This record gives sequence, C-alpha cells and structure tokens, in this order.
Amino acid sequence: MAGGSDAPKQYGITKPLSLLGPVEADLQRTAELEKFLVEAGLYESTEESAKREEVLGKLDQIVKDWVKQLTSQRGYTDQMVEEANAVLFTFGSYRLGVHGPGADIDTLCVGPSYVNREEDFFIVLHEILAQTEDVTELQPVPDAHVPVMKFKFHGISIDLLYASVSLLVVPADLDISQGSVLYEVDEATVRSLNGCRVADQILRLVPNIENFRTALRCLKYWAKRRGVYSNVTGFLGGVNWALLVARVCQLYPNAVPSMLVSRFFRVFTQWRWPNPVMLCSIEEDELGFPIWDPRKNPRDKCHHMPIITPAYPCMNSSYNVSTSTLRVMMEQFQFGNKVCQEIEMNKASWSALFEQFQFFEAYKNYLQVDIIAEDDEDLRLWKGWVESRLRQLTLKIERDTYGMLQCHPYPHEYADPSRQCAHCAFFMGLSRKEGVKIQEGQQFDIRGTVDEFRHEINLYMFWKPGMELAVSHVRRKQIPAYVFPEGYKRPRPSRHVNHQQQSNKNDTEDGTATRSPDSQLKRKHDSAGTDDAEPVRSAKRSSVSPVNPKTSSPQSRNVDENTCNGQIKSSSDASGGSQASPHASERSPDPAASSPSCTTMGAVCSGDATSKHGIPLVKDCTTPTVAVCTTLKRVAEKVVSELVVSERLGSTNSAELLESMEKDVLAENVHFGGNGVAQGGLPEELEPNHRIEVVS
Repeated sequence: MAGGSDAPKQYGITKPLSLLGPVEADLQRTAELEKFLVEAGLYESTEESAKREEVLGKLDQIVKDWVKQLTSQRGYTDQMVEEANAVLFTFGSYRLGVHGPGADIDTLCVGPSYVNREEDFFIVLHEILAQTEDVTELQPVPDAHVPVMKFKFHGISIDLLYASVSLLVVPADLDISQGSVLYEVDEATVRSLNGCRVADQILRLVPNIENFRTALRCLKYWAKRRGVYSNVTGFLGGVNWALLVARVCQLYPNAVPSMLVSRFFRVFTQWRWPNPVMLCSIEEDELGFPIWDPRKNPRDKCHHMPIITPAYPCMNSSYNVSTSTLRVMMEQFQFGNKVCQEIEMNKASWSALFEQFQFFEAYKNYLQVDIIAEDDEDLRLWKGWVESRLRQLTLKIERDTYGMLQCHPYPHEYADPSRQCAHCAFFMGLSRKEGVKIQEGQQFDIRGTVDEFRHEINLYMFWKPGMELAVSHVRRKQIPAYVFPEGYKRPRPSRHVNHQQQSNKNDTEDGTATRSPDSQLKRKHDSAGTDDAEPVRSAKRSSVSPVNPKTSSPQSRNVDENTCNGQIKSSSDASGGSQASPHASERSPDPAASSPSCTTMGAVCSGDATSKHGIPLVKDCTTPTVAVCTTLKRVAEKVVSELVVSERLGSTNSAELLESMEKDVLAENVHFGGNGVAQGGLPEELEPNHRIEVVS
C-alpha cells in the first residue's frame, strides 16, 4: 500500500514517456528561451494588464445590469430582480495565461433561463453596448457556428458569447465544468460553453501550469512565424496548439520549457495521423450530445489530424485541416525538430527556431486572391467572409486534381498601399505532389474549380456594391513588391530550409514548372515598370443571389494564367464558358468514383471534355497517356476502408487505444511500457492514404 501511495500521479491516459527532470544545460536553455520571448515582446506590460482587468470589470457590470433590467421588465418580484445575475467567464489565450500585447479577450456571459440569445442578447444587449461610449466596431454575428458579438472596449478587442442555462438565478460561484450546466440547453449553447470548459480542463490536466504556459507561448509564436497558425485557413488555432502542448506536458511531466519545446517536435514529427491526440478518455453521457466517434459518425472518419477536446461533449477541434495543410505542418515540424537538435548540440540559438518562413521563396507558382471594397468597414466584412471560404478553395483543388496539385494557403494578408480603394490580398503556393514523375506539357485545368469557388463567394448575404474578388496566377518573379518588408525582395534563401521545402524547389527547377515558350505567362495587361500580377477581369455583382454562372454575363472574376505545370484558364476565354457545378456538394472526392476518362493530366485541348457537373476536364493531346485512373483504382482498393483508429475504438477502450497508438512514438530512445516494440517510422497501414501514385 505504501508503494502505491508513493507512485507519481499519471496525467493523461497513458504512462509518461520519461520522468526525467532537467539537467543544468536544460535550465540554461530555458532561461535563454524565456529571455528571447521577453525580448520578442510576447508579454504585455503591467499597464495593459491592468487595463484589461478594468475593461472586464466594466463589462461584467454591464451584463449584470442588463439581466436585472430584463428581469424587472418581465414582471418578476423585487426579490428576483435583486437576485438576478449574470456571470462573465474568460477562455482562450487569456484564460490559459498566454495572451500577448494587443490580443483579444474571449469572454462568455452566462445568464438565467428566461434571458435568450436571439432577442435579449443580440438586440437588447447589442443596443446597450452600441450606446456605451467606449464601445467601438460593434459587430454581431448571430449565424456563426458559435454565435458571437465582436467589439472593442477601451480599444481592447472582445469576443462575447452568451449561454442561457436552465437556472432562474445564476450563482456568482457557478462552476461550468460540471455537467449539470448542459441540462436542457441547445447545441449552440453547448458550443458557447465549450470554450471555457475546455480551457479549465486543460489547466487541470497538465502537470505544471507555468511550464505549460511558457512552452505554449513559445510554440504559438513559432507557429505564427512559420505560417501555420490559423484555424480558418486549415492550419491550427490557439486551442489546437494548447491541446498538443498539453499532451507533450503529460508525456514529459518533469520537463522544463526548453525540453518541452524540443520534445514537442520530436513527438509530432512521428505522430501517426489520423490517430487522435487526446488528453483524457472520451466520455459519453446520457445527455446525448454528439461526440467525436468515427464508429458512428462517417464524417469523423475523414478527419486528417484529430485533436480532441477534453470536456464533454468531446469534439475534434481541428476538423479544418486538409491533406495539403497537414503536409505543410509536418514539414514545419521537421524544421523545428532539426533546429532544436542543433540548439541542444549548441550549434544554433533560439532565434534560428523562430526564423520567419520565406513563403515567397518556397514555390515558383502562386494563386493571388485580391479582395476589394469601397471603404475599410466594407472590406473588414467582405474580407472576413472570403477568408472563411479560402479553405474551401484548397479542398476543391485537392478534390479536382485528386491531390496531384498541392496548395499551401498562407495565413497572412497583404495590402497594396498604392490602391485608391480598400484592398487586401491572400496568396496560396502551388506545387506538384512530391514524387510524381514530371512529363513535359502536363497541365492542370482548375478553371471550373475557381469558378465554383467564386460562385460560392458571391452568395454573401450582406454583399454591397464595390465588394469584388479577383483570383489570378502569378509566378515567383511576379510577386508584387508590397508583400515584402520595406518593398524589397529577400536576396537569398534562409539557411534553415527543411528537406521538403528544398525538394519542392528542386522539383520546379527540374521540370515541375512548364518550360515551353507557349506556357509562359500571357500578359494581357502589361504594366510598364511593374512586376505585379496580371490584372484580372472583375465586375460588381448585380444581385445578392447571383444567377447561374453559365447564363450570367462574363463579368465574373476570372483566373487566366498558367499554374504549376498547367494552365488556369478563364471561363470566358473558353468556348461557351465554364459552368460552376450546381451539385458541387454531391461530387465525391473519391478517386475510385471517377470515370476512367477523367484524367487531369495533359495539355489543354480545344473542345475539352466536360464532367457531368460541368467542370472542364483536360485531355492529353501531346504526350503518352498517363495511367492515372488505373492507378487511382488500384490505390483506392488498397486504402483501408475504415480508419485504424475507428477499428481500434470498436474493440478497445480509449486508454488502450492511446497506449497502442503511442507505442510507435520515438522519444528518449525508450520503449513504451517496456514492451519491446520496435520504434521509428510510419507503419504501412497508417501512411497517408490520400496520396495518389501516378504510373508513368
């Protein structure tokens, strides 16, 4: 019994990989890391911290007065009015203690059952905030997946959610981590409560909160510098990074921040996705809310990088990740792992880890998405809508090229200061799937894909005149100068370019980019003395609900350039135009479901074939036929029909699943549980199963 009481507490559902603590060198590296983070300006000043506390105090009083006002108006007794209450919680980076200067504050207001979201929150409270002197940029978003009110209070950005719980009086000490708060509430309320419940649970499940915070602050900054911090674009957001770091803290409970950062990259360069990352067992409850379960939910089987929230109802927080963005993140993990190894051997400093990713040197071909509006306010709204849909363009290109053309959406916006109108631009890197044999003249035709994307963008409910969108292809040498610091281009690549990035560059050098004269950019609007992308024909939309692209006038914004190894042609240039698919959601991305004639490789022909959904298909006119469809069928037959994690979930509990899953994570050169399982490498059945081999 005494031996059992001395056993260290286990965090997570598997045993730790190592209980080793720091040596002197680890403590020294941690001190250097913390010094670097301070000098990088990642910590807010005492004055700003005090200002946040003041703002939260004022907002808390506003929502309390709002509930009392509604209680009185609805005829409740004086005692009820006196007891009426609302409680303000924080979540996200502020609650986790990793927010920096200028960061927004995620807040949740919990009110009584008789105060609703639709009218009381989004109308009555909205009006109160609109009349508050220090509140600016007030924007209600009632139709969001998690309904939210966005505004600035004393210059501090606030995201305010609302949850009405099944209580007549909300106690000041309400514990929302208890499952009872979920009784008799709708799913929107559950999602609103989930942020706070997850944040509290994360802090309960890590061995050392301060070490967790330092490591998380470091890795969030790293992700932003390396261009992989953005949930909306298909990478990872704040809660995703927090869950990954928390899992590493569980696996190394005695590690200090410098060790945690190094182990983070060591673990996740070898993690066998799509096996999930979980901090605790997935709980089922009699309340019946949907949870992440690939056995029951077909959509869950399609997730590429599951990172499961630890509070009921457990959900995949990273469902936005695609095959392309997962590939980019894995490349960046490899970069981080390499640099950390050099740091541990005293061959590099921490500044090397946080070197800015040189996105505009990594590829030879890019898509440029220009967003234009009449003024800054319209641009803010229009940009938010377009940015939320950019991930769909990545998915559509993956779908229509069967993963042969890979996209790297860059989660940074750029503005052209020379434009008279409000403007911003996003960019996507384009490259051929690594390992595909290069053949002269092979091309991708994604004009129908872009038409479909543009058609969906035009469905924006709050469109106004002046809101325009243009998509164009640019080569590296044509990247506009305004995207570079101080207007000039970096003369040489970074020293720390990981193997995958260098491989992409080599691919373009030895034939990935089309080299024939006919495939060079056709500049229809030459600009003297400038190297910008070709201006793309665009026009204002005539109505909120646009007509079918096939029958509409050719005013739609077009793509009309060569892509990597191919052409993106505008629909108006093609004979009869190109119709965006009216059944886009019905089209299966499954390669095996495609017709044998549906190859996307080859030269663009006159009279190109068209799919049953109106998407132009490209035939091979100048080169021997590439056995794409035969290969697709062979690969599709080889792919396991059920995710391995789903099969394991069907036969074992969550703890056994995670222990089995993490056997192959190589760390500290030790085996899991002393079971002697060989370490290293991806097992065959878990290698990425969306990569299509092209047989020459």
